[in-house]
Amino acid sequence: MSTLDGVAEEFAGLRPHLAAVAYRLTGSVSDAEDAVQESWLRLSALGDSGRAEIKDLRAWLTTVVGRICLDRLRSAAARREKYVGEWLPEPIVTPLGAPPSDDPLEAAVRDEGVRMAAMIVLDRLTPEQRVAFVLHDAFSVPFDEIAGILGISPASARQHASRGRRALDDAQPPPRASMAEQQEVLNRFVAALVSGDVRALAEVLHPDVVLIGDSDGKAKTTVRVMAGADKILRFFQGLLRMYRPGAFATGRPVLVNGDLGVYLPPSPGGDGYKDLDAHLQTVTIRDGLVTAVYDQANPDKLTRLAESGTRPRT
Repeated sequence: MSTLDGVAEEFAGLRPHLAAVAYRLTGSVSDAEDAVQESWLRLSALGDSGRAEIKDLRAWLTTVVGRICLDRLRSAAARREKYVGEWLPEPIVTPLGAPPSDDPLEAAVRDEGVRMAAMIVLDRLTPEQRVAFVLHDAFSVPFDEIAGILGISPASARQHASRGRRALDDAQPPPRASMAEQQEVLNRFVAALVSGDVRALAEVLHPDVVLIGDSDGKAKTTVRVMAGADKILRFFQGLLRMYRPGAFATGRPVLVNGDLGVYLPPSPGGDGYKDLDAHLQTVTIRDGLVTAVYDQANPDKLTRLAESGTRPRT
């Protein structure tokens, strides 16, 4: 275990776990990848004697990743004060119907706790609450180890997790709908939007549906959380007048954090119509109705789609 080659092999097997920890803690693909890589650099820098002293490599690396992610969360809180509009977690997009890959993040999104709706709920917690809650409740890290990450007593770590748990109790999204139900509801939603059929669109939206857009002012979407079917219907009607007919028909289904979503590639305007920015939309479904629409339009969070020729990340 102390030789670097042996440790590298063991580390490779732990990558999916570490990626899941880091992504659930930060909500950022780039931060998660950086945290996992940094944990390897710290491990390899120990030397053979230092690595030989590690009794449980998985626990050691989880603690290291947790500490790195706590720093990222604290700095992200300051960065988001300057963010324009709402902030959504960076999506993990995978091809629909493709066989499972070896990508650690693709493995992570098979867990229901990493779907977009659940990740958004985690953003309501303080960095300390999020680290304590996620590490203990999702990954069974003992409170004495969490206390070491947070630099507090085990009792205080337990309190952070408890407060996080209470804060999430009333905000937890409905369970993930089956893929068949997601397909049926999303087909109706997209068909109504493409055709401009307001009545059909109204029939698929829950009365209390919310629309959350994320652009950081770099693309066109709603800046504030939009709540209520009537308000969202008027918003979609405005979009249909703003963009060239057929612009929304170019959408293609993808998996976004393990749930069915739609990627809309950029589309030129002209003749009085505006250019359509790239959008990635995911929905939350309850009882056959759309209860939330997440519209990711920030190009910085869609770079993996753009770099692969507007195809999902593979």
